[in-house]
Amino acid sequence: MIREFDTVIVGAGGAGLYAALEVATAPNTPRTAVVSKLFPMRSHTGAAQGGIGAALGNVEEDKPEWHAFDTVKGGDYLVDQRAAILLAEDAVRAVYDLEHRGLPFNRTAQGRIDQRRFGGHTRNFGEAPAFRSCYSADRTGHMILQTLYQQCIRSNVAFFNEFYLVDILLDSRRCSGIVAYEMATGELHVFHASAVLIATGGFGRMFRTTSNAHSNTGDGPAVLARRGVPLQDMEFFQFHPTGIRGMGILISEAVRGEGGILRNRGNERFMERYAPGLLDLAPRDMIARAIVEEIRAGRGITGTGDGADYVHLDATGLGRETVEKKLPDIADFCKTYQGIDPVQSPIPVQPTAHYAMGGIPTDLDCRVLADGEGNVYEGLYAAGEAACVSVHGANRLGTNSLVDLVVFGRRAGQHMAEFCSGADRAGLAPHSDRRSHEDICRLMKPGRKTSVRSIRDKVQAVMMESVGIFRTASGIRKAIADLRVLESEWQSVRVNDRNRMFNTELMEALEQKNLLDIARITAECALRREESRGAHAREDFPLRNDERFLHHSLAWFDEGGIRTATRPVDLSRWQPMPRKY
Repeated sequence: MIREFDTVIVGAGGAGLYAALEVATAPNTPRTAVVSKLFPMRSHTGAAQGGIGAALGNVEEDKPEWHAFDTVKGGDYLVDQRAAILLAEDAVRAVYDLEHRGLPFNRTAQGRIDQRRFGGHTRNFGEAPAFRSCYSADRTGHMILQTLYQQCIRSNVAFFNEFYLVDILLDSRRCSGIVAYEMATGELHVFHASAVLIATGGFGRMFRTTSNAHSNTGDGPAVLARRGVPLQDMEFFQFHPTGIRGMGILISEAVRGEGGILRNRGNERFMERYAPGLLDLAPRDMIARAIVEEIRAGRGITGTGDGADYVHLDATGLGRETVEKKLPDIADFCKTYQGIDPVQSPIPVQPTAHYAMGGIPTDLDCRVLADGEGNVYEGLYAAGEAACVSVHGANRLGTNSLVDLVVFGRRAGQHMAEFCSGADRAGLAPHSDRRSHEDICRLMKPGRKTSVRSIRDKVQAVMMESVGIFRTASGIRKAIADLRVLESEWQSVRVNDRNRMFNTELMEALEQKNLLDIARITAECALRREESRGAHAREDFPLRNDERFLHHSLAWFDEGGIRTATRPVDLSRWQPMPRKY
């Protein structure tokens, strides 16, 4: 079946919904479709708890320039600086726009949007922690989703829920649409469009312990990579320091923003050793490594099972009123999954795979880049965690994920609407869904069967053990070899379920192939970067090396292997300095 639209947006999280809203309300009113494998309110944006950063200055003096500086420094100078300045300046407009659209932010006594501290955010270029995170209790992402989805319904955006992206239609450097699999019927649909936005989110499910939803399987980046599109900075994957012990479910940085303290088995506030200035509000990569160092030194708290070693996040000093008013969901998580009341007992936490800094490379208007020289694919866009613009560099600051979604989702929508007003739609090749049909038929074909679950478990174990918080050349090489074996095993994966309606086994197989491809690229890029920068910590190369590696990495699939190249980093405002807190 062929469906005709002016723009197609793949993914219904914050970036996709904001882009859809901008396109749908543009003067030329392009026909807009949002294609999502989930109902929009189940998108992973809803899991964002702590807040959205913006230099409103409602609690104390703040400036977008300070926000941009923190973004660049926190990203260990791999952030493109014009992008960071645009992010910080437009964050103020974005927050007020969300407020005007109905988002219920917490308020100060004077009725202004309230703000709290968050890791890595400072005032006056690192002088002291800043009050910059605007929040709606500890469910800010959920409120953003609800606000944007309601506005999209009001603007008559067409939603195709439970449609799964299986291919992108590219002819050289021109995009003409997508192929999607309808879960309810098993049919393939071709969405023919002038412009396509990929906003499918992250790929944290390639790790065993992760805060990511089961749906975060890297669908957009993997599909584009198989079509010859490069991926950028894939070696940088952030581990959030405070996931629930043994589970990975996130305990928001908002707990530390309100005054929570990390403690080891001796009840020592150990961040005094690692970041004496910002303490428990240092950037996430620093705190995650500090927790691992404490555990390695025998100062962790010993448990059993998957959460064998951990530390405590002590929120007992915050008081019941603060916890119930500002952290209600966190309190519920602790009671449900750990059987503790955080007002009375410390929370057992350990690092969890959380956020992809790398992804599909784009320019400032979210157009997908084809190479290191800045050439773009016509009509192809990306935004959100699936993309790499690059405002997160080697390590994303807390709250900047939501800022990224709304700032660049909006810019993508605006540019797509403008592009559609003057572009002739590219034609469709005959049988443009043939490749997707053949891939699905192969998985459904009888024959020797390898379990999808066995592939998944092995990929997650390999990535967690060898391409996790700390890395070495020998470990990464072993991971690459193991992933190549798993790629061979993948050829014998078969699906037992022959039903066309809601074939979840087939869906899981397609998703796992995406994760396997993403894991291979991530490991190859991690091996090539022989330095430590941000979330990429090489124990065999413990220092940052600006002379050799102050550049973005690009990676392509190439005749069964992976080819790499580089892109320059924009250093137009601040030059690299030592990263001390």
